Amino acid sequence: MEVLNNLAFGFSHALTLQNLMFCALGCTVGTLVGLLPGLGPLATISLLLPLTYSIDTTGALIMLAGIYYGAQYGDSVSAITMKIPHASSIVACIDGYAMTLKGKTGLALFTAGFSSFIGGTVAIVVLAFLAPSLGEVAFLFGPADYCALMLVGFVCVSFVTTGSLLNGLAMCMVGVLLGSIGTDVNSGMARFTWDAPFLADGVGIVSIALGCFGIAEICKNLDSREERSPFNGKIKLMPTWPEFKRIIPSALRGSVVGSFLGILPGGGPVIAQFAAYALDKKVSKYKDEIGTGCIEGVAGQAAADEAAARTSFIPLMSIGIPENAVMALMMAAFIIKGIQPGPNMIAGHPELFWGLVASMWIGNVFLLVLNVPLVRYWLSVFKIPYNVLFPAILFFCCIGTYSINNNLDDVFITVAFGALGYLFMRLEMDPSPLMLGFILGPMLEENFRRSMLLSRGSFGVFINRPISGTLLGLIALFILWQLVVFFRQRSRTKELVAAPAAV
Repeated sequence: MEVLNNLAFGFSHALTLQNLMFCALGCTVGTLVGLLPGLGPLATISLLLPLTYSIDTTGALIMLAGIYYGAQYGDSVSAITMKIPHASSIVACIDGYAMTLKGKTGLALFTAGFSSFIGGTVAIVVLAFLAPSLGEVAFLFGPADYCALMLVGFVCVSFVTTGSLLNGLAMCMVGVLLGSIGTDVNSGMARFTWDAPFLADGVGIVSIALGCFGIAEICKNLDSREERSPFNGKIKLMPTWPEFKRIIPSALRGSVVGSFLGILPGGGPVIAQFAAYALDKKVSKYKDEIGTGCIEGVAGQAAADEAAARTSFIPLMSIGIPENAVMALMMAAFIIKGIQPGPNMIAGHPELFWGLVASMWIGNVFLLVLNVPLVRYWLSVFKIPYNVLFPAILFFCCIGTYSINNNLDDVFITVAFGALGYLFMRLEMDPSPLMLGFILGPMLEENFRRSMLLSRGSFGVFINRPISGTLLGLIALFILWQLVVFFRQRSRTKELVAAPAAV
């Protein structure tokens, strides 16, 4: 009953004319920019983050959340129609593009939109019931526990994002080092500034995000020299009743998988879509058709993708730990607005928390009502030549960076990080963990210092406390398991190489 009262309280704030406008604008703009080839949710939020600086706190965060899940849906449109995937729509290419080749583009797009609505609705219920409880549990966490929790996030997210623990941890360390640039809060000493005055306050998170994701993605797309032709096929949206009945079970399964994996550190939409797709291939009545252009192959992953996008807000808002690069950027938006995500957020800013939760369902309705009928118009974006699009995107990158501090040095820093991000992509190193390291690095340092002060310099505090000791034990088991897998693969490779020689 208390949850229903809280949701009613949230809807009373989210249903104001101003917040409805921001929610609709965020969903619309997020979807439109998410359609652009080469730009995903992370790059979309990075590009549009400066738009929220002049908006009030609740409206700005509702708009950013709308941009996030609007971009999630926009990604699936480009993946289904043109086979241009982003991180959150890789699985959509498999059956979605196969349906396009069969002339069922409209059915695939409707399936993705309706399944996303189911996934988002289920995730919002989970968010409403679990987030306050996790917030109460978070009060049990001390500085040492937060240190261990952040280390868990570093290890898990690095592994899931890149597939290589070494590369992921290396990118996290780069982010940690970038986060330490500037003036030390405790000692007042300048660190890694090279006597440059514009680095005294550190490097701006928007400059890193716009450079490593926005500009770097554009450079990567231009370097690939791939021909991107607009989609010219026919659009027929509405499914038949038998097809509609096939969508719901798969969408519900994907919703459960996505809601669960969205809460876990290192989970999120990327791994949720693969898990939901794998589950459908095992339990679906039409599992033999999945992979050849099957509705279930689109419905399950779309629902899981959207559900994980919603529940990934739980660790951010209840514990104060972003579980992926997008949530790290959302956390930056909270901090910019003077809100510190964590256990005190629900009690200190109930109108913001419950208003944001309620706006997620409203955004779900906007996405379903607006985007499904407007698919024909969204596809007209692909008629714009990319050599016209990328100068406009670069222009908005520079304008957005400059508008924050009215400082031209920020533009140069953004361009430098654009070149660095492009280098990372050429080296096949995912820059996403860099954002997490940049956000969590200073927080890890601060909590580590607090732990040392409270324990009078004893490292035993990390082992003696039950929570931190358990988390550090899990980290040790995870690393040990990775080493076992690595040596097993190495031994199998040697056996395969030695087998032909023996013959």
